Amino acid sequence: MRWRGRRQSQNVEDRRHRNGVRGRRGGIGLGGILVVLGLSWALGIDPMMLLQGVEQAQRPTQGGSLSSIETDSRRPDAVGTTAPEDDEMKQFVSVVLADTEVMWSSAFRQARRNYREPTLVLFTDAAQSACGLGRAAMGPFYCPADETIYIDLSFYDDLKTRFGAPGDFAQAYVIAHEVGHHVQKQLGVSDRITRLRNQADEVESNRLSVLLELQADCLAGVWANDADKVRALLDQGDVAEGLRAAAAIGDDRLQRQSRGYVTPDSFTHGTSDQRVRWFQTGLETGDIGACDTFAAAER
Repeated sequence: MRWRGRRQSQNVEDRRHRNGVRGRRGGIGLGGILVVLGLSWALGIDPMMLLQGVEQAQRPTQGGSLSSIETDSRRPDAVGTTAPEDDEMKQFVSVVLADTEVMWSSAFRQARRNYREPTLVLFTDAAQSACGLGRAAMGPFYCPADETIYIDLSFYDDLKTRFGAPGDFAQAYVIAHEVGHHVQKQLGVSDRITRLRNQADEVESNRLSVLLELQADCLAGVWANDADKVRALLDQGDVAEGLRAAAAIGDDRLQRQSRGYVTPDSFTHGTSDQRVRWFQTGLETGDIGACDTFAAAER
């Protein structure tokens, strides 16, 4: 992708130096106070001295956080510093998000609607969202409650090494897919499907989830079409990277890799073939109307 030197989004929040957010802010809690009192009794020390010491230890330094922090054992640079490659990845993510903002703002204006830009949060290991605690093992996700995309950049290492889908456009596809969910939220699609899923049994709920995910794949393709034809972002081979990424994270492939067999009724994102086909549909047509996976499922 020809992304270097392009405008970066201002809607990226970097939480990678706030590892291990557990949702407890300030103070040491009742349990901590009881432990301190027990220690002071055993050691014959004024409990206020211990409590003050704990408070000072918890007080954040400039730019820090009141949330508890734990070291990421996978990366020694995870606390307090940013590795050069991580800094470059943040720039890349910011450029891709900015380009989706350009495309979807224009598309919404043409439809006489206002596009609210999403926030994108970079995190390590875990991040608190309005949808609950998100963990890196979940992969990138979109929370409609706070209209925010959450990404642990280590997912891109997995995409390359574990799933065999390297390349910057494969990474861009992941962002564009999550932005596709934000577009669904803006259009009222995700709220409608959530209501239907809440009324359905598990099999039907999973089927509706698949259709929602495939539509997000198609919307990612619509963005890629615009990025290529309008702003010339794509290089030769980028499309192949995106298709490999779509195929790599199909439910059938992931289930076969993890347990050796597949259970179609449990699919929530679609098969590799389905994900490739719908991403390709958006990419080739550039037409949002072509992304009606729900109507297609009824035919």
